[in-house]
Amino acid sequence: MNPKIVLITGASRGIGAQTALLAAQQGWHVAVNYSSNSLAADAVVRQIRDAGGTAISIQADVGNEQQVKKMFEHIDAKLGRVDGLVNNAGIVDYPQRLDQFSSERLERMMRINVLGSFLCAKEAVLRMSTRHGAQGGSIVNVGSAASRLGSPHQYIDYAASKGAIDVMTLGLAKEVAGEGIRVNAVRPGVIDTEIHASGGLPHRARDLAPQMPMGRVGTAQEVAHAIVWLLGPLSSYCSGTFVDIAGAR
Repeated sequence: MNPKIVLITGASRGIGAQTALLAAQQGWHVAVNYSSNSLAADAVVRQIRDAGGTAISIQADVGNEQQVKKMFEHIDAKLGRVDGLVNNAGIVDYPQRLDQFSSERLERMMRINVLGSFLCAKEAVLRMSTRHGAQGGSIVNVGSAASRLGSPHQYIDYAASKGAIDVMTLGLAKEVAGEGIRVNAVRPGVIDTEIHASGGLPHRARDLAPQMPMGRVGTAQEVAHAIVWLLGPLSSYCSGTFVDIAGAR
């Protein structure tokens, strides 16, 4: 059988990197997308290859349509047509109230977190759908528990962007269900990754751990296991499904 090919956006660190490593362990050929940190992406690829897997790294800003198209074309040429997509790339920003938000902050948040997921899903559907002569596939969107909680006084713009991902997951799952494509989402809670530092709160996970119902925060590996399960055949009747990975929060 031909190997399955998956693109994981924002895969140079955190949840994306752990998903890339786990998917490769399960036989997927992996395209590791990154925005700027080529050294980190190359390190993920090297780990996969050292373990006997197949992977490439590819730079693209997912919020830029032309870069997304070129990324998929590069994967077509180097690995083949994708069977899986993990829309993981996303950003947070510094904690602020809505009345402090700049339009630049809002535009960047929605461009990367929302538009980026739509653009990547579009290119994936063109390559997966039986409507377009393909054999089907699987899309997993990385949402957030913030879409349920709202993230007041921190980043309701981020929460809103992930709410959009919830709706996109539901709608796209129904739209392509008859075309061999499954669309699901994971919604992580507080996970110990580098994303908190990019939002100016490098110790957020550690500080919040005592407040969590389970007395701890989650790990990137725990989220990766759910993503790879949703990607693969063991979840074959799951579409439009949300897996909350938030420790009862």
